[in-house]
Amino acid sequence: MNFKNLYLMFSDLTKHLQAPALLFARIAVAYGFYEPAMNKWADIDSVAQWFGSMGIPMPLLNAYMAASTELLGVVLLTLGFLTRLISLPLIVIMIVAIVTVHLPNGFSAGENGFEIPLYYMLFLSIFVSSGAGKFSLDRKIFGDKS
Repeated sequence: MNFKNLYLMFSDLTKHLQAPALLFARIAVAYGFYEPAMNKWADIDSVAQWFGSMGIPMPLLNAYMAASTELLGVVLLTLGFLTRLISLPLIVIMIVAIVTVHLPNGFSAGENGFEIPLYYMLFLSIFVSSGAGKFSLDRKIFGDKS
């Protein structure tokens, strides 16, 4: 048996890991949005002031929108419901976070750089392109092509 055949056999075996991998990735990303969402809701006025200090227009409205989107994202990603759809505004939140907060600090997460938001964007882009996977409400409600 040559290398190509061994690799194809390996690929066939690892296909079975896609569903649990997408499930665990969704839960991990949802968990990552949970604390920031709850912190925003705990003191939305301070978040609005912070947004305003960074030049974000309509800071109170944007604070509510960010907090709501993050919290909705936690719920929807955990359930695997409307996963492709909720991933898009969460990507926008990560872009805004990178541009307004993290970019001046460089790449490194240890320096509050854009490393972690970038990883979230990459995971979210996987959800946009691949969907929620087999273990999701999307699959149950919308079928295999969800």
